[in-house]
Amino acid sequence: MPLPPPTPRERLHTRTIVMDGYRREDGLFDIEGHITDVKAYAFDNHDRGRIEPGTPLHGMRVRLTVDEDLLVHAAEAVTEFAPYDVCPAAAPNFAALAGTRIGPGWNRTIKERVGGSLGCTHIREMLAQMATVAYQTIYPVRRKKELQDPEAARRSRERMIGTCLAYAPDSPVVTERWAREPIS
Repeated sequence: MPLPPPTPRERLHTRTIVMDGYRREDGLFDIEGHITDVKAYAFDNHDRGRIEPGTPLHGMRVRLTVDEDLLVHAAEAVTEFAPYDVCPAAAPNFAALAGTRIGPGWNRTIKERVGGSLGCTHIREMLAQMATVAYQTIYPVRRKKELQDPEAARRSRERMIGTCLAYAPDSPVVTERWAREPIS
């Protein structure tokens, strides 16, 4: 269902975020994100001069290489477009995420490793969303394990319950999906 019709308006800014998850031949997974910000009007920029409508103000890419347990094996970032000449210097710092794990505390880990002046606001914002893409990408592998290992299924259930409306302890989704299993 779409939103109700808006009041007449003029578009000024568009942010596009695209994220993809891949299974690699070596058994690892690549989670990639790309963010682009464009303005619908021309404006002057201190470092880049005149930026015409539709020309990216921001353009960043990031890749996390993870295993099925969401351990980050590598993190790479690049800045293709930025408002300031110094901005691309933050991208190599994101390699500091290697060795961390996506899971509870992920946003805190991002802040500790590449927060503030160590990183880039826009790349950090993508990393939070990339965690969800990683879960969605790896789900088939985890689900296969759950079907073979009741303990893995129990741990998965406990991680899911209470994370959103659909997985509320008393929701019909939880009742139907785990009807034969006690909820702890």
